Amino acid sequence: MSTTVMPSTAIASKVTSAHLARTAYLYVRQSTLRQVHTNTESTQRQYALRQRAIQLGWPVEQIVVIDTDQGQSGASAADREGFQRLVADVGLGKAGVVLGLEVSRLARNNADWHRLLEISALAGTLICDEDGLYDPADFNDRLLLGLKGTMSEAELHFIRARLQGGILSKARRGELPMPLPVGLVEDPAGKVVLDPDRAVQDALRHLFATFARTGSARAVVYAFNRAGLRFPSRIRKGERKGELAWNEMTHSRVLRTLHNPRYAGAFVYGQRRTRKTPDGRTTTQQIPREQWTVLIPGAHPGYLTWEQFEHNQKLLASNAYAHGTDRSAGPAREGPALLQGLAVCGRCGRRMSIRYHQRRDTLVPDYRCANDNIQRSGPVCLHLPGHAIDRAIGDLLLQTVTPLALDVALTVQTELEGRATEADQLRRSHVDRARHNAELARRRYLAVDPDNRLVADTLEADWNDTLRSLQAAQDEYDRQTTAAHAHLTEARKAQIRQLAVERRLSSAPRSGLRR
Repeated sequence: MSTTVMPSTAIASKVTSAHLARTAYLYVRQSTLRQVHTNTESTQRQYALRQRAIQLGWPVEQIVVIDTDQGQSGASAADREGFQRLVADVGLGKAGVVLGLEVSRLARNNADWHRLLEISALAGTLICDEDGLYDPADFNDRLLLGLKGTMSEAELHFIRARLQGGILSKARRGELPMPLPVGLVEDPAGKVVLDPDRAVQDALRHLFATFARTGSARAVVYAFNRAGLRFPSRIRKGERKGELAWNEMTHSRVLRTLHNPRYAGAFVYGQRRTRKTPDGRTTTQQIPREQWTVLIPGAHPGYLTWEQFEHNQKLLASNAYAHGTDRSAGPAREGPALLQGLAVCGRCGRRMSIRYHQRRDTLVPDYRCANDNIQRSGPVCLHLPGHAIDRAIGDLLLQTVTPLALDVALTVQTELEGRATEADQLRRSHVDRARHNAELARRRYLAVDPDNRLVADTLEADWNDTLRSLQAAQDEYDRQTTAAHAHLTEARKAQIRQLAVERRLSSAPRSGLRR
């Protein structure tokens, strides 16, 4: 290895006894762990700079090697404990010289590099690399070191630009590998397809069908949890990475599924923007769809069409309580009022809101049109007591209970029974999965040598655990099935039709007397 030999006069003019009385710091760094293992020549060259310190006059015992930042990027000093220690010791006046193979080993960030130069100039510390020895307090040396830092940062920019250009090129073709949500997998050819697990497909289709029927994410959570259904998820890290887990449905999981365009067969890239804060942390911000880098509908199979996905997004936006000015346009909120989201002001045409007050032990609604009052501090447009209105609406509903309306109700009951059957299939899949796991555990236990008790005891314990899980799944299935199939009997249906006929006949004479 060739080394640059500096003139003795230059050394004499820069290295003084004050410098030699302090410690020489050798900073060693590689950007990635792969470089540490494969690019060993660079590491040897960095450690060889100890000979340069000895040539400059520092004894071996006064040379400190800082190599705790191996595998760390030099783009920032936030996660580099070794570099932070180096800057601290320089600021305390402990360092006579700082050695690094090149500027990029010390810092790729101009701010960190110039901070080190400023502190070194104040503390009287020299900077030495493979090319020469520099005094940051000297204008010419400081100018040269600043130029080297700028070139190092520009080199990092070009490297990132080339990598990012390749990523964007593949993303615009829809070929960039991306983490897939549960329900979508890659086949051996690298194409995105539906998960071959039928239970996973049924759970996702049931989620989208329930939302299409109810129009509310909370209603989806209620439907799943009331029926005792579980929703799949992929474990992203740890020993069980890649395995399938079945968990209780949550509101956040429903929203993530409904907002994910991959389920509509679309390839997307650039949904989020990542920025670094002044303290070195990374923040992620969701950006509007029109600013996404890539959006390719129909790139792969999905669970719903792009039109259905767009409709779901509009429905979710309209359901947001604080979204837009017409807040009553979404699903009905809590409370006994009959005209929630339906009452319209006769003066301005806006939807009326509900306000409740307590009357004895009953909540009584009032219908108010207060849009101008909320937006502009104006007067309330219209205020109506809701007790008499709800009573009139209730009487009107009772008068419209005819055999035809009841037949519709019975048709709805039949649809509910069909939904119960669909949920029953999902619950049965959990039992089948638990039974399959128990059978695998049984086969493993029977295949082991009985004399090898260390292995046999462990497999027997695993078999017992799977049997307990199977029994728990079967008990839960039986309980949910019994509750779900509590439907109307044929005798009860006939009673409802008879009641409707009697009400129609009993109402005819009263109408004749009125005439």
